[in-house]
Amino acid sequence: MDSEVLGGFTLLLFSFWHLGLTAPNYNCDDPLVSSLPSTALTSSTELFSTHSPSFAKLNRRDGAGGWSPLDSNKQQWLQVDLGDRVEIVAVATQGRYGSSDWVTSYTLMFSDTGRNWKQYRQDDTIWVFTGNSNADSVVHHKLLHSMKARFLRFIPLKWNAGGRIGLRVEVFGCSYKSDIADFDGRSSLLYRFNQKLMSTFKDVVSLKFKSMQGDGVLFHGEGQRGDYITLELQKGKLSLHINLGDSNLHFSNSHTSVTLGSLLDDQHWHSVLIERFNKQVNFTVDKHTQHFRTKGDSDHLDIDYELSFGGIPVPGKPGTFQRKNFHGCIENLYYNGVNIIDLAKRRKPQIYTVGNVTFACSEPQIVPITFLSNSQSYLLLPGTPQIDGLSVSFQFRTWNKDGLLLYTELSENSGPLLIYLRGGRLTLLIQKGTENPVEITEGTNLHDGLWHSVNINARRHRITLTLDNNAATASHATTASRIYSGNSYYFGGCPDNFTDSQCLNPITDFQGCMRLIFIDNQPKDLILVQQGSLGNFSDLHIDLCGIKDRCLPNYCEHGGKCSQSWTTFYCDCNDTGYMGETCHNSIYEQSCEAYRHQGKTSGFFYIDSDGSGPLGPLRVFCNITEDKIWTAVQHNNTGLTRVQRADMEKPYTMFFNYNSSAEQLEAVINSAEYCEQEAAYHCKKSRLLNTPNGMPFAWWVGRANEKHLYWGGSLPGIQQCACGLEESCLDMRYFCNCDADREEWTNDTGLLAFKDHLPVTQIVITDTNRSNSEAAWKIGPLRCYGDRQFWNAASFNTEASYLHFPTFHAEVSADISFFFKTTAASGVFLENLGIKDFIRVEIRSPKEIAFSIDVGNGPREATVQSPAPLNDNQWHYVRAERNLKQTSLQVDSLPKKVLEAPAEGHFRLQLNSQLFVGGTASRQKGFLGCIRSLDLNGQKLDLEEKAKMTPGVKPGCPGHCSSYGNLCHNGAKCVEKYNGYSCDCTNSAYEGPFCKDEVSALFEAGTSVTYIFQDPYPVTKNASTSSSAIYVDAVVSKENIAFSFLTAHTPSLLLYINTYFHEYLAVILSKNGK
Repeated sequence: MDSEVLGGFTLLLFSFWHLGLTAPNYNCDDPLVSSLPSTALTSSTELFSTHSPSFAKLNRRDGAGGWSPLDSNKQQWLQVDLGDRVEIVAVATQGRYGSSDWVTSYTLMFSDTGRNWKQYRQDDTIWVFTGNSNADSVVHHKLLHSMKARFLRFIPLKWNAGGRIGLRVEVFGCSYKSDIADFDGRSSLLYRFNQKLMSTFKDVVSLKFKSMQGDGVLFHGEGQRGDYITLELQKGKLSLHINLGDSNLHFSNSHTSVTLGSLLDDQHWHSVLIERFNKQVNFTVDKHTQHFRTKGDSDHLDIDYELSFGGIPVPGKPGTFQRKNFHGCIENLYYNGVNIIDLAKRRKPQIYTVGNVTFACSEPQIVPITFLSNSQSYLLLPGTPQIDGLSVSFQFRTWNKDGLLLYTELSENSGPLLIYLRGGRLTLLIQKGTENPVEITEGTNLHDGLWHSVNINARRHRITLTLDNNAATASHATTASRIYSGNSYYFGGCPDNFTDSQCLNPITDFQGCMRLIFIDNQPKDLILVQQGSLGNFSDLHIDLCGIKDRCLPNYCEHGGKCSQSWTTFYCDCNDTGYMGETCHNSIYEQSCEAYRHQGKTSGFFYIDSDGSGPLGPLRVFCNITEDKIWTAVQHNNTGLTRVQRADMEKPYTMFFNYNSSAEQLEAVINSAEYCEQEAAYHCKKSRLLNTPNGMPFAWWVGRANEKHLYWGGSLPGIQQCACGLEESCLDMRYFCNCDADREEWTNDTGLLAFKDHLPVTQIVITDTNRSNSEAAWKIGPLRCYGDRQFWNAASFNTEASYLHFPTFHAEVSADISFFFKTTAASGVFLENLGIKDFIRVEIRSPKEIAFSIDVGNGPREATVQSPAPLNDNQWHYVRAERNLKQTSLQVDSLPKKVLEAPAEGHFRLQLNSQLFVGGTASRQKGFLGCIRSLDLNGQKLDLEEKAKMTPGVKPGCPGHCSSYGNLCHNGAKCVEKYNGYSCDCTNSAYEGPFCKDEVSALFEAGTSVTYIFQDPYPVTKNASTSSSAIYVDAVVSKENIAFSFLTAHTPSLLLYINTYFHEYLAVILSKNGK
């Protein structure tokens, strides 16, 4: 079956099957709040009873006409209990009726239980909704992703400056029906097949799960032949292990394993979809999908007897491993269209239940907290002072290597006790006056985002620190003084006022989450803290853990390795060939022409043809000559290779390896003006193309694996060699020398120069198996010259003129680079607009370049001020870049302007209009001058081709020598060319592309070099009228002669000049060396 057809069929199969599992309710837009009892609406506080949340339904006017809290700050919330889990698709808000109180922006949180809240995200960002601009108009928002929840909270962020928070709300959606199974870590469901063996070539498994445990098997199946499939949680990530029919792989490390997701042990619902068709598998966790092919020798998955869900029920079954069972809830579990949980609820015989499986989700009432700030967050909890001993325990998770976890001042002058992270290790420190400090260090890499438990127990002089409940590795220490519990326990940081708190933080504040805090063996109710009746706090989120994996997805490009802290991510670009905050920018130039422009001479270089694009760098030889800049790519066999005993039955084949991908070579070829490869065939009684009319005995394969029947020096589609075109073959009856089939050696040699067919990837020879038959071939390196892009330019002659190109798609990374020259004071180089987003680069004034961008958080602008005017009609270089971490602008070699990106907010650049170059959509502030070598994310725009068909714009731009003439040294002249410039070394004693290489000679004794110059003005009738090049410019009024010498011989005649008029000049090194 054709692979494309098969792929289409597979996609169709998956789509229809999955559609049946999650068919949406297209009428899911019912108002859900209006019919609720007033007790279903609650809030953080209320101003008066007339401003209570019970009056916060949309369009209500009773009471004070809506909800207002006691204080208007960002700690306030309005909560709706929708009675059951429902599907929420939209929300709407109003201000408080007839007042100046309304909310201008807010966020949403949702929960199944009214505990452990989750923030609504869109585009992987905590979504900020636009609120109201007056008290009574309704602002409606349809959610991009529906939520399934029972509880919904509105969190006001901003409100009318002339009033306070005022809110009325409605929620739209519909009922949500689901089948749920609760597994306690020792239970499972077995789905038993009707026959001993279930063999499938396609499978679809879909489910949702929630758990507080980071490890556990969600489902497993295996067969006698070594087939197996396992889905399991491992350290909060989901791993899919699969093998199709290869028992040899089952106990080795070569089975197929793919890991997706992160932080999945957060007690929130996560969706999973596994689609398999033969060896092709699509694995989706939440919004992230990975496509892969399985290993094994079969397309079928053969499972014996049963599939188990929730764990592996029988330890010791052949091929199974000792893994933890799943502890949590699974919802809407479908295997190949079968609703497993529904069968279990109805006690169908296909399902066998192991252990205690219930059909409602038991929710642990655990309250996590989030420490938001690295300078202001803390949680104060009271203890019981002066108890003999100490007992504190808690759990934490973070991405930060450093942070204070706990500070408490022990009673009876026992000194302070601190627990903190430093370098990802846990340290306990007790410091009492002049006594030696007591210090215990435990663990490594504790900033891995996983939950870690800490237990501190002290009795008299002995203290014990236990990490992750591992008593076997607990650390103990002895103190000089007895330990008595303190009165106040500061978690995460210290208040600003040291005098009151006596809390001193020797390290930075903790940023991360905590839960399950016990002091003196008593659990602390953090909801009471939130309500203000226990302890104190600052800059916390109570009842949610706001941890986010900033490395999922990995925004480090080109194989960069991602690491993170609580607020940002970092990219390690070592060994990638790229640099920058996200490894976006190539460290190499895009062509040999660009290296030559930097003043480099011939040598091996890496070039990156598409710059920041997906293609990697390629090692080439840049032959930088006075005339042309050649790029040569070697392959694995450029020498002359002899061939014997090859025929049609057993052809000789050689494949060429250029140490690069086909796409890299194609990019080099496409960006060049001309490319060639030498093809030589030396033959003795060995025919080549079998001309004039026979089937060829040799051929070569080029780009796109296409077979070619012409040879070097000929043209595509013409089955001839060079001598056939030139009518110079040894035997005129044939079109190749070798086709004459002679006993003596001859050859056919020429250049393959049709770019679309290069490079040569393979050669096949079939006529060296006859008596006295032999051949030798040679395929030279790929050689190209001329950079079609580096000098590609357009001249904009009117302010209303511009070039337009397709939309610039650069959602997370954008780099723009170009050269410009102008005499105008201002103008827009380029602009691309979206509905709200935009990107623009312009010259604001003769000394200022500006890069403006808006990705939805409001405009940001990087500007570079130049000390000298930039409208001097010289070429200047501009590079603007935007990624998730920075916005930057570089002009020539001036200091780069860098703006740091916000940690939260919109980050995708959404553009939809055409890209305007040299002008704007409004046709105002157009650019007058030249733009050259315009590069967007590694793609060069063909300005010249576009300019040919655009009025007011001309292709090309003259005047390169005015900017680059200084690269021609030692009195050489810069010669203007359409595409660039060259250095004329005629008037110089130097040579090379920049006239920097000395012209020298070695003189043996008795040797000399004589130059005869003809007089520029003939004095006789018979004298030649041609003049030496040194006289071309003007009448010579004086002579300047300079040279260097090195010798050990005296006396020596170094230079002697005489004229037609018997005048002479001599430079002699005398005997004494003077």
